[in-house]
Amino acid sequence: GNVSLWLFLAFAMMTLNLWELVALALPMIVILTAQAVCMVLFAVFVTFRFCGRDYDAAVLAAGHCGFGLGATPTAMVNMQTVTSHYGPSHMAFIVVPLVGAFFIDLINAVVIQSILYKSCLF
Repeated sequence: GNVSLWLFLAFAMMTLNLWELVALALPMIVILTAQAVCMVLFAVFVTFRFCGRDYDAAVLAAGHCGFGLGATPTAMVNMQTVTSHYGPSHMAFIVVPLVGAFFIDLINAVVIQSILYKSCLF
C-alpha cells in the first residue's frame, strides 16, 4: 500500500504545473485557515461538550477535527496521536471509524441520489 501511494504521489507531482496554481495560493490559504479555525471551534464548543467533557470526548473531538480537515484516515491519525501521549480511548476508536466509514458513506449515497433525482426533475 505504501509503495503504491508513493508511486501515485510521484506521478501526480511530476505532471503538476505549479506555476498555474500561483494565482490560487492566497484564496486557498484563506479557505484553509477559515476551515481550520471553524473546525477547531466546533470541536471544542460543540463536540467536546456534547460528548461529555471527559477524556473520551477529547479524543472524539480530535477525531472530529480529522474529519473536518480530511477524512477517516486523518481522524484516526489525530486520535492515535492523542492516545499515544495520554492513554487509550476504546470508545473513540469504536465510534469514529464506524461513523466515519460506514454511516457517512450511507448518508452521502442517499444525499447524492436525492440531489440527482431532484436535478433530473427540473
